[in-house]
Amino acid sequence: MPEQSKISLVVADVDGTLVTEQKILTEKAQAAVRALHDRGIRFAITSGRPPRGMAMLIEPLDLKSPIGGFNGGIYVEPDMSILKANPLPADVARQAVDLLSQRGLDVWVYAGTDWFITKVDAPHVAREAWTVKFDAKVVKDVRDHLDEPAKIVGVSDDHDLVRRTAEEARKAFGERASAAPSQPYYLDITSRNANKGAVVEFLSQHFKVPPAEIATIGDQPNDLLMFKKSGVSIAMGNAPDEVKSQATHVTDSYNDEGFAKAMQRFVLGG
Repeated sequence: MPEQSKISLVVADVDGTLVTEQKILTEKAQAAVRALHDRGIRFAITSGRPPRGMAMLIEPLDLKSPIGGFNGGIYVEPDMSILKANPLPADVARQAVDLLSQRGLDVWVYAGTDWFITKVDAPHVAREAWTVKFDAKVVKDVRDHLDEPAKIVGVSDDHDLVRRTAEEARKAFGERASAAPSQPYYLDITSRNANKGAVVEFLSQHFKVPPAEIATIGDQPNDLLMFKKSGVSIAMGNAPDEVKSQATHVTDSYNDEGFAKAMQRFVLGG
């Protein structure tokens, strides 16, 4: 890293970045975060996961910074107390559910501390429950649970369908909401103020750290907004080419200690 690049804060995505494909936080990743702390560099995480779904990372990483859950739909302290919430407007939430349903995607709703679904055996439900460490509530119709939702997710293993629906959602909602894939099979729809670019802005103001001194690291298109708000951006080796092409640096895969290597190479300086 050039000598003039001072980094005071690192903001990391979680799935596909900080943890491996098997959702493991490796010893080397933990050591890298400790090294950041030792250097006086703040470390924060943000994810499409609910805050409860990141709680298992707090102790091993000794997190002290606010956590951006639901891509910035809610900010919590490490003790899970709420700092700020950005729910979807009710009309946008209803429109989002209708659009996703019409396009044939399974629809999940996150509201408050709950996760609502309609089919317990639907694709990715079991995997998601294992990842976030709590179960969904199975309901007849998720439209009955749209009281200030933090995030609505469209789920499909047809990755082209997810991408097409994301484009359609962005056109439909305009400035009223943020719509971007968090994984090839997940389309996240959140408040327009809930995106990873807004997370970087929030943390920049919270810690009074200028954007030029912030490094971000991620692997999916929804990470590009935080790349644009930071002085240094790092794409994972497992990221699609569109993400790699817009990053300052590219590191190795999440299954080859890409996060830890990135911290050493591009933040800590060798």
